[in-house]
Amino acid sequence: MASEIRDINLAPSGELKIEWVKKHCDLLRTLEKEFSETKPFAGKKIALSVHLEAKTAYLCKVLKAGGADMYVTGSNPLSTQDDVAAALVKAGLEVHAWHDCNDEEYNAHIREVLKIGPNIIIDDGGDLVHMMHTEFKALIPEVIGGCEETTTGIIRLEAMNKEGKLLFPMVKVNNAQCKHFFDNRYGTGQSVWDGINRTTNLIVAGKMVVVAGYGWCGKGVAMRAKGLGARVIVTEVDPVKAIEAVMDGFDVMPMKEAAKYGDFFVTVTGCDKVIEEEDFMEMKDGAILCNAGHFDCEIDMAGLRKIAVSSAPMRDNIIGYTLSNGNTLCVLGEGRLVNLACGDGHPAEIMDMSFAIQALSAKYLVEHGKELGTKLLDVPESVDREVAIKKLDFLGKKIDVLTPEQEAYLSNSNL
Repeated sequence: MASEIRDINLAPSGELKIEWVKKHCDLLRTLEKEFSETKPFAGKKIALSVHLEAKTAYLCKVLKAGGADMYVTGSNPLSTQDDVAAALVKAGLEVHAWHDCNDEEYNAHIREVLKIGPNIIIDDGGDLVHMMHTEFKALIPEVIGGCEETTTGIIRLEAMNKEGKLLFPMVKVNNAQCKHFFDNRYGTGQSVWDGINRTTNLIVAGKMVVVAGYGWCGKGVAMRAKGLGARVIVTEVDPVKAIEAVMDGFDVMPMKEAAKYGDFFVTVTGCDKVIEEEDFMEMKDGAILCNAGHFDCEIDMAGLRKIAVSSAPMRDNIIGYTLSNGNTLCVLGEGRLVNLACGDGHPAEIMDMSFAIQALSAKYLVEHGKELGTKLLDVPESVDREVAIKKLDFLGKKIDVLTPEQEAYLSNSNL
């Protein structure tokens, strides 16, 4: 089937974005050259659902260079960039996505990239895998395996696996050290504040920022807020992470209490209704709310709309909801991922590492998929290490190497 995008004439703008990313993605450039020669995906069909912006587009081109037939859609209606989608179509890839699609269109796009019978699935949030298991079970024998990019997607996969419903191998890309240590912490930390700052044009210094969740993404958001001069409150359900937040210099309290103090609220939990009706009624007039978790349910938008007496656009990508107490709460990007709905996502150098792991994990599946069985897989340590070594090299940094004597010492059980 032909691609379904907004406007092919937007391609030149998208091509410029992709070329800019390429210049700053040393790892992916290296893999593109290697894959062009070795063709590890020759004869294979790859279905991909990841936030469709320039870094993702370059990953798609790298996989195509490796011989893959690429079938691409977005993983969030507001993160798809129409000019980037057009550029991929012009480059010969099949794309089904456009910005601000409704739920029906979003699901239809996913169906189009699955009905071709993919051999490899690259997912961000689990929507491809879920639909493959519900609507396209007859095509599952063609699937070698897949890769999942996010914490949220892995939570869904683990639930499926626990219930015995996962029918093909999935690599937990998000759990790779070179992914979550850097992408989730430094990528999310910077890109969330890029999105907030460009959308609000407000000062962060001197404000109170409430960060819901202190996983790797929450750590990054809190760290960058502190760096911008904010005071930070962390809300958590995990006592160990809460202690860590305290030791890192942040205050910790329940959301019901934090709601009274926040000027900015950022949810980063992967859960739903992290901020709900009782919290909204406690918030200051003009409080800014945004989400950096995968799905748009962390801020209870349905509950907010229900209790609001009115709503109106306040600025591009900001809707103000006025409550019965007269206070107006400002929601960025409709409660969707603020770093993508209101920005360009993670920095190119960060996604270079994450997407290199995606590409190498997909290659690993092609080479070993038939012998893996139906289970969740960690990224092979060799892949993590290869990415780290190459990245250090590109950064111009060297590290020490253990001598044989040191290796023998460390492996001595009599220490």
